[in-house]
This record gives sequence, C-alpha cells and structure tokens, in this order.
Amino acid sequence: MISAAAICLVAFLAYIAWRNSRRHTLKDIRGPPSQSFWLGNEKKQRYSQQVGDLEFKYVREYGPTWMAQACLGEEVLWTADPRALQYIFHTAGYRFSKRNVANEMTRLFSGDSILVTDPIDHQRHRKIVSPAFGVTQLRTYLPVFRRSAAQLSQKWKDMLQLGEQSDVGIININETMSRMALDVIGEVAFDHRFGVLDDHGVNHKLVQTYNNLFVDMFFWRFLPLPILRCLKYLPSRVYRRFATFLDTAMQTGKVIANETVAGTEKGNKNIINILVQSNLMEDTRSQLSEKEMLSQIAAIIVAGHDTTSSTLTWMLYELSKHPEDQRRIRDEIKVAKANAEARGDDDLLPSDLNNMAFTNAVIKEGLRMHPTVPTLVREAAEDDVIPLAQPIETKSGKIIHEIPISKGQGITASICTYNRLPSVWGEDADEWNPNRFLDDSREKSSLGVFANLCVFS
Repeated sequence: MISAAAICLVAFLAYIAWRNSRRHTLKDIRGPPSQSFWLGNEKKQRYSQQVGDLEFKYVREYGPTWMAQACLGEEVLWTADPRALQYIFHTAGYRFSKRNVANEMTRLFSGDSILVTDPIDHQRHRKIVSPAFGVTQLRTYLPVFRRSAAQLSQKWKDMLQLGEQSDVGIININETMSRMALDVIGEVAFDHRFGVLDDHGVNHKLVQTYNNLFVDMFFWRFLPLPILRCLKYLPSRVYRRFATFLDTAMQTGKVIANETVAGTEKGNKNIINILVQSNLMEDTRSQLSEKEMLSQIAAIIVAGHDTTSSTLTWMLYELSKHPEDQRRIRDEIKVAKANAEARGDDDLLPSDLNNMAFTNAVIKEGLRMHPTVPTLVREAAEDDVIPLAQPIETKSGKIIHEIPISKGQGITASICTYNRLPSVWGEDADEWNPNRFLDDSREKSSLGVFANLCVFS
C-alpha cells in the first residue's frame, strides 16, 4: 500500500514538473498573486460575489490580457483582447480545442454530441445540422415563437390575478421562461410537444432530471482525466444526476425519433428530420450513428432552453429598470403593426421585426451586458503565437504585441470582460445603453457572428 502511494506521489510530482517545463512560460505576464499552490486563484475566482467582478478589476490593473494561476501552480492565460479572441475562436479555431477534462464533463450530460467532438468529427456534425439553422428555416419558426410568447404572457397575467387574491404577487420569471423555451425547442427542433409550461414540468421526467443538474461541480474540473473517466464506476451523487439526465434525454430522443421516422419528409429541414435522415445515410461523411443522433437531442435540450431563458430574463430585468426603453419598444411595435395593417397583413413579417431598430438594439445590449457563458476555456494543440490588439506591459517592463505559448497551454477567454471593454464599447461600457448599437459612427471590431458580440463563439 505504501509503495503504491509513493509511486502515485512520484508520478504526480513528475507530471507537475513536466507541465511547468514548457518551452514558453507566462511568468513575465502580469496578473493577480496566487492565493495558494493547491488552488491558485481558482477559489477566489469561483466564489466572487458577481460574475466578472474580478475580471473587470484585473483588466483595469493589467490590461485585457493577464496570467492567473490555477490548481497546482498551473499558469493560465486570461484574455479579453479582441484580436486574441478572434485568433483563438476563428482564425485558428481548430488549433484551440476544449480542454480534455471539460470535454469529459460535457460528455457526461450530452453523450457523443457536437459539444465534445474532435475537429474532424466536429466539421462532419456541423455540416449535417447547419441547414436547420439557415435564415429561411429559422423564419418558419416565427409562428411558434409568437404563439408561445402569447401563452406565457397569459400565464403571467393569470398568476398575477391569483397573487392579487392571495396578496402574493410574485412570479418566477426565469423558471416560467425556461419552461416556455423547452416547449419551443420541442416544437421547432423536434416537432414534439413537451407541454411543460402548463404544469411547470412537475409531471415531466425530463424536466425533473434537469433541475439542479449542475450544482456541486466546482472541484470536478480539478480531477485528473483518468479519475474523471472512472467516476461512472463510483457511487457519486453528481455522476448519478448526470447519468439519470442523459439516460432520460436519450429515451426521450428515441421516442421523438420514432415519431419522426414514419413521417419523415424529404426536404423538411427541421432538426429532428435532419438527424433522422443522417442516421439513415449510407455515406459515412453525412451519417450520424444512433448514439450521435440521440446525443445531439440531449445537447440541444441542455444548450438551448436554459441559455435562451436566462438571456431573456436578464433583458426583462434591465427593461424593468429602464421604463423609458419599454415605452420606445412599445411605440416601435405600434408603428410596425400599423404598417402591417396598411398593407393588408394580419401579423408582422420577419422584415418588420428586422426594421425595429431600437428593439433589436435592446436585444444586442442585453446579450452584451449579460452573456450566458461568461468564460470559455481552451487549450493550445501546438506551439503558437497569440496576437494582441492592445499591447500589454510585462513584469520586466517590456511592451509586447503578441504572446508565444506552448502546446497544452490553458487559455480562458473572458467573454463578459470583452463585452465591457471601453476600447470596444466606449467609456460607458459598464452601463446599459442600447443606443450604442444605433450609432453608425462608432468604430467596430470584427469579432463574432452577431453585432460584434463574443457570445456565439
């Protein structure tokens, strides 16, 4: 027993020594002092009172790129620099993959989905599902969006009336929004009615297994990969939660797929039809296995409905604090409806929605102020050099415009910090101001696929 423990200790120390002997080091990059060798800055980072508080402080002190120590003395490069982010996620995207531990954790609740694939399989998965997210296809979802929004609005009114009768007028916006989003995904993605908004999901096993799925996960990310892979053989409460959800999502996916097979129509480009048709393909370049197909369903359920509901909840929160913006949105809706009636249309068209400039500006500002995922973690697949838009000063006093890194270097992209950079968004970057997106004279950088926002990497 003692010899085995000694061997493990030696192997552990050898791994730490190897990791810290990389050709390129970040020791000259400024950053916050480490709190301890064992946890570095991780505990302070994870338990900050508000998301982004520490990063906003660091960017003022060190610039938009800094080094912070993680667990066991690991040096992690943090950046919110627009050129660095462009390079990591777009220019050289497949050279900066998700870290193995993050992939294994994601695999626990999404199976063999697009969220955990290697670069080659990722391109295959992406090519297969992309038609479901084309502009033409997305426009066909609009009636479902409107009907579901009207249903949610009526539910809120009913809840308020009940609250007035009992002197308790409190509505859990995020919870009801989440239920609506799951219903919408069920219809537009899978042509399936979950019906969880009406009963708050109390009678739906999928909703029950999803509740509190991601609590108690802080220390999982510090586990070595071999140990993480062995968790399914241990009686872990956290693993059981993931396994139960994934099994329930897979079973739900089988029901949905079986409903679709008999009625699959060629040319129908909603997600479930595309997934089912890809499973029937003989060409392996266009084929998804049954496990991959069902895993995509689980991934869409996890990644789609809570992210959407959280974003909408934050937007409503900001609008509740800015009634003048509410009035501008209502006025814009009235004008759009009047124009639709004048040309003989019963309802608004996608072009009408696109022309609602201030409403769209509010959506963009909500995404900027409150990104659903505040940070993204990547790892360099090879030695590389990351370019910087804003040079930084090192500990030795040098001004550098790029940072050489070694293979295996951990990188944390601070999305929430980029979305608050004064150099990108102006001196009022910390304030709610949708009008910034109506200012055509403002200098723009070319990051992301929507409104210069780094929320859709």
